[in-house]
Amino acid sequence: MTNSSDTGQSDLAVGRQQATFGSGCFWCTEAVFQQLDGVEAVVSGYSGGKLPNPTYEDICTGATGHAEVIQVTFDPAVVSFADLLEAFWHSHDPTTLNQQGNDVGTQYRSVVFYHDDEQRKLAELYKQKLDESGAFDDPIVTEISPLNDFYAAEGYHQNYYNDNPRQGYCAFIIRPKLDKFRAAFADKLKSP
Repeated sequence: MTNSSDTGQSDLAVGRQQATFGSGCFWCTEAVFQQLDGVEAVVSGYSGGKLPNPTYEDICTGATGHAEVIQVTFDPAVVSFADLLEAFWHSHDPTTLNQQGNDVGTQYRSVVFYHDDEQRKLAELYKQKLDESGAFDDPIVTEISPLNDFYAAEGYHQNYYNDNPRQGYCAFIIRPKLDKFRAAFADKLKSP
């Protein structure tokens, strides 16, 4: 497991940035963000908790405070952080506290872990504009917090949908979500 105790931005290739989002099960979130042009890597992991080097079993208890998240490495010349925020809020229900569908617990909360002040400002502004627009029937409960630590999840969680497309959860939960996302973001997807 990789521990990044800072934002990791200094280790990136020149011109690349990172973003960290939690929107329920990281298998779903990873599959969605892998579709976007300009996204170069997506790593599933854990953030926002108090236990160093948590395991999947640890965070499933809900006692560590971690959220299931993805950390995205992207080229801002191709896809902006604002585009990623749009994809984030479009791909889950940000009005349900600590729940996405049948997944319930603080580990499934809606959260943007910002890497710098610019990301914080953009996330807060986007959230405010969505609330004011009435895009959702209920208020957005998405947490916006600084990224302190990111722990990569175990290897079998990485690239989960692509490696297991026929698995039940992938076929019945992730695939329909991806189809809906692809239709809404057709102009921002990677070329086949």
